[in-house]
Amino acid sequence: MSEKGPEPDPVNRTMITLTVMLAAIMTMLDSTIANVALPHMAGSMSASAEQINWVLTSYIIAAAIMTPVTGWFAGRLGVKRMFLIAIVGFTVASAMCGAAQNLGQIVLFRVLQGMFGAGMMPLSQAVMLDTYPVRERGQAMAIWGMGVTVGPILGPVIGGWLTDDFSWRWVFYINLPIGMLCVAGVVAFLPRNQPSHSRPLEWLGFLLLAVALAAFQLMLDRGQQNDWFASGETVAEGVTAACALWMFVIHTLTKQPSFLPVALLGDRNFVTATLVNLSLGVLVFPVMAILPPMLETLMGYPVLTTGVVLAPRGLGSIVSMFVVGRIINRVDARALIITGLGVYALSFWAMSHFALDMDWRNVATTGFVQGLGTGMVFTPVTVLAFGTLSPTLRADATGFFALLRSVGNSAGISLLQAAYTRLVQTVHSRLVEGLSPENPIAHAPDMAAPFGLATQSGMMTMNEEVTRQASMVAYVDLYYLLFLVAVAIMPLILFLRPIGIVATGPPITAEH
Repeated sequence: MSEKGPEPDPVNRTMITLTVMLAAIMTMLDSTIANVALPHMAGSMSASAEQINWVLTSYIIAAAIMTPVTGWFAGRLGVKRMFLIAIVGFTVASAMCGAAQNLGQIVLFRVLQGMFGAGMMPLSQAVMLDTYPVRERGQAMAIWGMGVTVGPILGPVIGGWLTDDFSWRWVFYINLPIGMLCVAGVVAFLPRNQPSHSRPLEWLGFLLLAVALAAFQLMLDRGQQNDWFASGETVAEGVTAACALWMFVIHTLTKQPSFLPVALLGDRNFVTATLVNLSLGVLVFPVMAILPPMLETLMGYPVLTTGVVLAPRGLGSIVSMFVVGRIINRVDARALIITGLGVYALSFWAMSHFALDMDWRNVATTGFVQGLGTGMVFTPVTVLAFGTLSPTLRADATGFFALLRSVGNSAGISLLQAAYTRLVQTVHSRLVEGLSPENPIAHAPDMAAPFGLATQSGMMTMNEEVTRQASMVAYVDLYYLLFLVAVAIMPLILFLRPIGIVATGPPITAEH
């Protein structure tokens, strides 16, 4: 992303490392810290379960759109200046999120947060690579990777503590002191580099793709409450997304150079791995959006307890990444991916047997198992995606690869939430069919207080319990659906070709 400048002295190198890792951790922390606070945000904003998920999806899709152009902006402005803009923008947007008074405001501010935060991960990687000599880059990337992993582990715990003892607004306000430290570190220690005068950005392709993604996400986010395609708004969003995507494809194939280099589509491994990556986005991240509401709303977990119960997922990721990093040069990467998908399938199958009276250990254990699957899947997929690409294509390929994973994340959250709402309605209607005065077991002694059909309070209590049971059934049905998705992805791995040397790929990051 930048031209290599003079090698920093060891003191500066240490401070640069601490600064960029702190910025990366702040970004990764935000990927999970808000999840446990969603039910509290929904109550404060008078938002439904579907609407409050816009807090997550708006951030993800904004970051997805801006990620591919980070390199272009860094080339035009210089890495140091771009890094400062990203940190300051992210910090200010975080403060605005914390001060938001309604759903519309917080969604808008999360969009801004995602736009500025999109560049912080790739920029922090670029700074680390520029700071360390070639002989030390492997160790530097290992340190960076372990530091970044801390964010998703601490996110649920810190988010739970802040929400429990203070307010959900503090899950955003906590970024203010961290952001100020990062700004001070960048100003004081990062060397000034000259813009590299990168190639002009292909604006039309970028805008067409941005419109397609934004319209598609709006369709998914608002479709359920608008009764899907019975609504003119949903139809308009779907048509806009389809037309913009079609125009982007035609433009890409006929205009050179284009926003997405056509040469990428000629690499079988990259195309296949990108499809797997998109599917994994739908499979993995959305679970972290639906688990906290289930634990807090249905099972009565305090917010801090929810965060602690979800933390083992990150620990499992650290274990698997450590092991995979040591063996990936000696085993077929495709075997690791298949094994990881099997681990995911096993965990989702176990989650499909969740019950309202289960122990917290069930949640912690399945989360740890899913974390083990993370390193076994994402690292080899990334290696295979970039292992056969020309080095000249890697910058564009990295942005597009991250873009589609983010699209999978945001689409998965919206689709799972829509499916959950429909399932609750369906299961609830089936359960109440038998609750009529004609049914003998709907009366004492089979139906005891506080339930009953004879009084208003008894019927209300019974309806609450039916809704609770229907919600649990809906959740376990979703987990079984994710089990089927994990199994369905496996045949795609057969289209990947093994590669002999994995060290030629870019720095590898894992998704949590």
